Amino acid sequence: MKYAWIECNRRQWPVSLACEVLGVSASGYHERRVRSGKPRRNIGDDALLVHIRAAHAGSRGEYGWPRVWKELLANGIRVGKERVRKLMQLHGIKARAKRKYKATTDSNHKLPVAENLLDREFNPQMPDSAWTSDISYIATDEGWLYLAVVIDLFSRQVVGWSMKPHMRTELVSDALRMAWFRRQPASGLIFHSDRGSQYSSHEFQDALKDYGMRSSMSRKGNCWDNAVTESLCDR
Repeated sequence: MKYAWIECNRRQWPVSLACEVLGVSASGYHERRVRSGKPRRNIGDDALLVHIRAAHAGSRGEYGWPRVWKELLANGIRVGKERVRKLMQLHGIKARAKRKYKATTDSNHKLPVAENLLDREFNPQMPDSAWTSDISYIATDEGWLYLAVVIDLFSRQVVGWSMKPHMRTELVSDALRMAWFRRQPASGLIFHSDRGSQYSSHEFQDALKDYGMRSSMSRKGNCWDNAVTESLCDR
């Protein structure tokens, strides 16, 4: 019954997705089609490569040859797994490496920590009344790059940013400086961040005071207190 539903709806839903949702085997579905009299496909390397690239792109580059092969079977393309593996290897098609986790928050320090003034009030009533900030990282061929952003919670716009090959205080200070020069907010703005040593440093805290801003920090180990900015930086 499940295979029959997939067959009736295969033009509307990807076969692999339908099989996964219904808890059936994609290869079993195709074998059933073959037994029911559906013709096998004889396909040349050039045409097969097109289907391989489509399956690989459809997974956003996450599929290696085993999953690409299964995706081809699910779409009615009968081909040996070794043929798929060799063709992908020949053309340099491989699974995208998952981004390695790299810690950006060092809260194991003895610097002063600010209260959580923001208290998850992520929808202020006016612009430039509450900003949030966070650090992310980007892998490049020449090493890691670190990105600090400042977001205005009212508009959800990035109002300041900085990118450097290190995570020293200068990284977040430059992002803050850009945001201040671009917006020049009135005194009293809440600047919220995590408890990282960059934000807790005397240099950064002095800069906040000079700009008339109030420092606010997330509770220890609670990423939800800075959810808006962390969701951007984790993309």
